[in-house]
Amino acid sequence: MAPEAELIAAMAPLIADLAEDGAGAVALAGSRGKGRSDRQSDYDFRVYAHAYRQDLKQTGQWNRFEAAMAEWQSQGVRMDGVWMRSYTGVESDLGAWLGGTAIPKSFEWTIWGYHLPTDLSSQQIVSDPEGRLAGWKDQLACYPEPLRNSVLKQYREILNYWAADYHYESKVDRRDLVFLVGITGKLSNAILQVVFALNRAYYPGDGWNLPMAAELPLLPPDFTSRMAAILEPGRDPDAFHRQRTELISMIADLEVLIAA
Repeated sequence: MAPEAELIAAMAPLIADLAEDGAGAVALAGSRGKGRSDRQSDYDFRVYAHAYRQDLKQTGQWNRFEAAMAEWQSQGVRMDGVWMRSYTGVESDLGAWLGGTAIPKSFEWTIWGYHLPTDLSSQQIVSDPEGRLAGWKDQLACYPEPLRNSVLKQYREILNYWAADYHYESKVDRRDLVFLVGITGKLSNAILQVVFALNRAYYPGDGWNLPMAAELPLLPPDFTSRMAAILEPGRDPDAFHRQRTELISMIADLEVLIAA
């Protein structure tokens, strides 16, 4: 048995047993769920259930889970614990996303917010006793148009505002580094949000954005190389002027692409 398969086979029953009825649904998410893992990637397990055992972290089920996780970690396997979610909570959030309320949830461990459709559509289902995880994947098999329209409207407003706002130019002239780093991240995220929505593809979240965007069919010319140049503008005196110009050019090209 391959190491990953062995890990999943060992951990899945312990994770499922955290549910009140001992039959939680288990999935592997994150970069491994997306098939984008490398040597730095950890294992992000999810468990879904109607309810969890009372005083869970004082139970034998939790102790067995933690002991097994510690044993794997002693062998060099990175595990990010387990994220416990309720069926009703997920279905409530999913209904909002499908209806066009594209509001990522904020958590400390994510830079751009947690994107539920990405997680549900890309996660690797390990056990699904009620078929709910498969049902969510089916609901997300076609990118929902209300979500697409909402993402495009929200992030195009951000891009077009800052492409025209004089404050950005004045911050470049002053070489306000903290502001410039922040606005570069904000606008780069907005560009990628628009690109993925335009292609009816779920935004990846924190990782693998450019490699995954490079595989999409509808992109501005030389998208990946231009984004790399924007994100790494250099240290010469004109670097931030050039960065701003290139960001505005990218925004204009996106508008042309959307109009077409």
